[in-house]
Parts: sequence; C-alpha cells; structure tokens
Amino acid sequence: MTLAHVHPGPDTGPGTDQLLTVAAALLAAVTYLLAAGRLRHRGDAWPQWRDVSFTPGGIGMAWESGGTVPGGPFTGHMIQHLVVGMAAPLLFVAARPLTLALRALRPGRARRRLLVLARSRPVGWLVLPPLAALLDVGGLWLLYRTEPFAAMRHQPLLHGVVHAHMLAAGLLFTFAVCQLDPVRRRWSVAVRGAALLAAGAAHAVLAKTLYASPPPGTDFTPADLHSGTQWMYYGGDVVDAALAVVLGVGWYTAGGRARARRTRRGAAPTGSKQRLTSAAGALGNRRQGAGTTTAAICSTRWRRPAGTSGGPPFAASSACSPCTRRPRRR
Repeated sequence: MTLAHVHPGPDTGPGTDQLLTVAAALLAAVTYLLAAGRLRHRGDAWPQWRDVSFTPGGIGMAWESGGTVPGGPFTGHMIQHLVVGMAAPLLFVAARPLTLALRALRPGRARRRLLVLARSRPVGWLVLPPLAALLDVGGLWLLYRTEPFAAMRHQPLLHGVVHAHMLAAGLLFTFAVCQLDPVRRRWSVAVRGAALLAAGAAHAVLAKTLYASPPPGTDFTPADLHSGTQWMYYGGDVVDAALAVVLGVGWYTAGGRARARRTRRGAAPTGSKQRLTSAAGALGNRRQGAGTTTAAICSTRWRRPAGTSGGPPFAASSACSPCTRRPRRR
C-alpha cells in the first residue's frame, strides 16, 4: 500500500487539502507575530521566546503538509503523526495564543465573547485531562486498529478529517495538561500528571502492537512498519517528557506565586497594626499634652475674695486641679 498523502509523486503534487493546510499554518504564524508586535508597540511586555515557540510549530505544520517526508509510507505517516498530533500542539500551546488574543484585542464584543467561550462549561469539560486524553489516544487506537486508516488512500476527504482530528485532539490534550491560558477551572497537578502518564502508556502500547501487526487492510513492508513504530514509540516519549517539563515548570511557578501572595497577606496585618499603634500613641500624646495645659491654666487662675468687688486678686490654691474642678467659662 502506498499513501499518496505521505509521499506525493512528481506527477501528482500536493493536493488541495495540503495547500490549504500550508496556507492556514503560515497564516496562523504571521497572525501571531503581528499580534505580539502590536503588544510590544503599545508598551506591553511579551516574551520573545513565545514567538520562537509558535513560529516553528506553524512552519512544521506547513512542511509536513507540503513537503516530502523521509522514509517509507508508514514511516512518513508516523513522522506526520508526531508533528501534527504532538510536537506542533506543544509548540502552539507553550506560546499561549489565547492569552495573546485576549491582550491584543481591544475591549469590546469580540474580546468578551472569546473570554466567555474560554470559560464556558462545555470548554471546561473538554479540557478535563482524562477526557482530553481519551479523545486523543482513543482516536489513535480507533484509527490504527480499524479500517479507516486503509481507506484514507482512496478518500481524500477522510484523510482531511483524520488530519484535522489529530491536530484538534493534540491541541486539546496539550492544553488540558499544561493549562497555561485562562480556563474555567484549573485542575490539580496530580490529575494532569496522571492523565499524561496514562496517555503516554497507552500511546506506547499502541506502538508496540503496531510493531507486531500492521493496521488492518494494509501491506506495509516489515522494515517500513518497524521503522514507523519506532518513530512513534520513541518520538512519543520525547514529546511526553517535554510535556512533563512544562507541567513541572508551571507547578513550580504557581507555587512561587502562591507563597508570595501568602507572604504579602501575612505582612499586611503587621504593618496595619504598627500604623494603628503609632496613631494611637500620637493621639494619646495629644490628649496628655492637652491635660497638662489645662492643669497649668487651672493652677495659675486668679480669683477675687468672696463677697468683695474690689481689691487685689489672689492666686488659687494648688488644690484646684483638672481632676477636682473644671475651669469656669468667662
């Protein structure tokens, strides 16, 4: 069996679906770079390494669709599978395209709708890591252990659907495991790590079964079959390890931010108490000063003898104090 979409001959050339994939991949890369440049032009920070992450993903998608993949038919298909379903989604998700879109769009209807869609309940269920892993790896088991893989040779539409499913399922699973962009609910590291381990194990078992027996309805040579399954097995392990690194870095960064928040919250009451204590001390000093002034006035107040209208006044006794008698108003 020869898959025309893996090795287009000189007479056939790339098909319409392949040209559309190339154009869409390059357009996505250019759009991302323009949006990132717009952010930097208005003074917002956006790391350069995210551009470096997204651009190779778009170039890889364009190459695997329009270029010539090395190896036999099955080996070439497996290289396509690694690029479309695993490597390119990781490069795309690491660049945080949803965050870039929310920051680049102007406040308005489009931005609100995108944010509502990202935090909606259906999207929240789709990015559930176990469900995303089932849609991704489960689709591969159905593809390679049933007849659709052999039918892709004669049905270009089916090939396009399978191609789109690989990309969408890979993006969904990578997004669910990494969770770098704003979503409705962020699942714990344990849930995401368990889903990654389960998906990696299922992917490795599928590669071993393909090494032993080819997909139904195909007649690949043993050398081509073994080479393709080795690409699937070891290449999948490399991408899964990279996903684990992204997951670990995200967990470490989130832990650092949480500790910083707890430190700020713990320091805020102490600072407030110190400010209140200083204010109370200042107020007490003012009151003490006012009492001292009143005592001085009362102790030096001059009075006339009772029953007399004239004569020299005399000073009040020291018994007149603010605690025993209040000064009279004149």
